[in-house]
Amino acid sequence: MGKRSFMRGRRPSLERLRLQLARPDALFSHALLGLVTGLATGIVIVVFRLAVEGTQAVMLPDHGENYEAIAPLWRFLLPVLGAVLIGLLFLRFAKGIYVLGVARVLERMEYHQGHMTLRGFVLQFLGAAIAIISGHSVGREGPHVYLGAAGGSLIGQWLSLPNNSIRTMVACGTAAGISASFNTPLAGVIFALEVLALEYSITGFIPIILAAVSANALSVWLFGSAPTFAIPPFLLTSLSDLLPVLLLGLFAGAVSAAYIQLLQSIASASKPLSFFTRVCLAGLAAGTFGVLVPEVMGLGYDSLGDLLTQTLPWTFLLVLLIAKLLATSTSVGLGIPGGTIGPALFMGATVGHLTGVMADSLTGTDASHASFYALLGMGAMMGASLQAPLAALTAVVELTHSPGVIMPGMLTIILAAVTSKQLFRKDSLFVTMLRANGLDYRSNPVVAMLRRSGVTSAMNTRLSRQEPLLSREQAQRLMSENLDWIIVDRDGKPAFAMPGIAIASHLSQDEQAEEIDLLEIPADRLELAPVHLQATLQEALDILNREGAEALYVTRPIAPGINHIYGVLTRGRIESAYRY
Repeated sequence: MGKRSFMRGRRPSLERLRLQLARPDALFSHALLGLVTGLATGIVIVVFRLAVEGTQAVMLPDHGENYEAIAPLWRFLLPVLGAVLIGLLFLRFAKGIYVLGVARVLERMEYHQGHMTLRGFVLQFLGAAIAIISGHSVGREGPHVYLGAAGGSLIGQWLSLPNNSIRTMVACGTAAGISASFNTPLAGVIFALEVLALEYSITGFIPIILAAVSANALSVWLFGSAPTFAIPPFLLTSLSDLLPVLLLGLFAGAVSAAYIQLLQSIASASKPLSFFTRVCLAGLAAGTFGVLVPEVMGLGYDSLGDLLTQTLPWTFLLVLLIAKLLATSTSVGLGIPGGTIGPALFMGATVGHLTGVMADSLTGTDASHASFYALLGMGAMMGASLQAPLAALTAVVELTHSPGVIMPGMLTIILAAVTSKQLFRKDSLFVTMLRANGLDYRSNPVVAMLRRSGVTSAMNTRLSRQEPLLSREQAQRLMSENLDWIIVDRDGKPAFAMPGIAIASHLSQDEQAEEIDLLEIPADRLELAPVHLQATLQEALDILNREGAEALYVTRPIAPGINHIYGVLTRGRIESAYRY
């Protein structure tokens, strides 16, 4: 009895929450959802990092990134065995899910209203963990974004929240994933803004900010708040110091374009092959690079630290750049479920360090400043390859706690992004990966606005559902209720919506009628199609266009075979949501 009472009380409260969340200005409720999503993402990422870093610490000598210290045979076998394990995992459980990471988040937001699956969540967690542990040249940041976004989506689906709220929770998980992965809460928020093409608004971004902060708090509590990379301070002392910065922007833009082109070419060329064959080829390639240049294995944060603190010979830097570029493009392009952001930072640091060494040999610039150019290169490569310049600049500042990088960083990041986008005509890595797999991605401000609102925020609830034949008394009772719409059934299903005033008009003209046929009296009758309570206004507009209906009735199953109708939605009310 007590359990039944609890469930009866829970359903109305959830129902009220769903109706409230359909409104784009439901700030407090969405803020709570952002907080919950951030905490959930933080927990998942902490578990992921502990599992990966703990395994690496046991497996590798001295520290968890020291692949250079193991025998060449193991450097070859580890990626191969990891690829075979990933292939078997996906062969058994993928059911068609082969594109993961940030690209998958974009695809689910564009075509599926942010709905993601538990299957994809588990595949991303296990696949990325295996890839990183086995030494594939991939990052953890993309998987963290996917895990955060999928976690938010799954919570929203479990609560049967409207789709506009699920989309907000996906954005919250995206920001939380970057925040907890890098210890960069502000970069996480801006990443969600730039990469998911969200429109800035107080209502939209307070939940995302809370998600980034709460996820970061869990990460800091466990892993500490020290900067990820420590570099010596450096300030520009003259305008001549900007010359290497300009060259770096052009260099990083060209390398970013090469990175994107290689990924696209490898993904497109290998598309006819089975997934298992592709990842096995990726394992062989990663093993070969591991034997030849072991610094490119895994996340490479130890090598990245050296690039930021030491002066290295240009010959080694050139080999390292080419090897990292080929190793990452091969692994990700062939389907290894790892990230592309970490490798972009690694390559950017290599490009920057190489630029600093070249500037020293050509212009006499102090070679100790190479670490500063390496830092600028990280931001330039990330900003150009992701087409997210502001997120890249913020990430570099937060990663190193170096505010002195802001002005030269802005210059080199924008120059790199423009070079890649305009000179080489390259879109971001994520959009490129989507298109290489036969999908597209586009952003439209009107569509984005309609996606922020649920159908219940615009529907008319003053309605009554009736059979076609009414007695005069029933008609008079409906007239007294001053209804806006009458939904008329045909064959037991809602078929038409007619204005409530039509009944009053007919009664006044035919005072002798004892029975009224709602399908026969003079009135405007709009053909109806159903739309689910969870749907956004954009989905409702798509249904109107696809079905050729004139109006929609908003419905949700409340019991097997029983659907409750909440309201009527016309094209005019949808259009008013973005016009006014």
